Amino acid sequence: MSIAQKTKVVEVVPYDPEWKVEFDRIREQLLSYVGDLIITIEHVGSTSIEGLAAKPIIDLDLVMDSYDVLPQIIERLQQHGYEHQGNLGIEGREAFKRGQADEFMKYHLYVCPKDGKGYLEHIAFRDYLRSNAEARQAYAEVKQHLAEQHRYDMDAYCEGKTAFVTSILSNAMK
Repeated sequence: MSIAQKTKVVEVVPYDPEWKVEFDRIREQLLSYVGDLIITIEHVGSTSIEGLAAKPIIDLDLVMDSYDVLPQIIERLQQHGYEHQGNLGIEGREAFKRGQADEFMKYHLYVCPKDGKGYLEHIAFRDYLRSNAEARQAYAEVKQHLAEQHRYDMDAYCEGKTAFVTSILSNAMK
């Protein structure tokens, strides 16, 4: 584990309705870069689930019809300061990192094909937790416990969520 990973604080905070507003702001900016190349932009991850405590980081999926347009998307995003990071070990999802600061809160940007596993799982997980208050509350408790237990270890925090996320996905993907 790197020193940066050890010193990065894992912070889970109560749901904030401003996350929707911030998603819309980021979405509009990204549409101005690649709107003609994609189908839609989806707000995914914990900040997209009303009432769920989360790390205050917006997750966005730019949904493309197929990988045919990915080279153009990469080129356009690079023109606006984004670095393509590849799939980071998750098939059906291409990650991008901001190269410089902007006026938005922290966010993770992914480009996914409409039928890609990464995208389909993001949507299934989000929609399941949006419609299931009991699972949403259980996930909040898991995340808050792990954030306290692994305050300075993001990898352990993420690994700790794996079993819960997998169980939700097995229900959501039915």
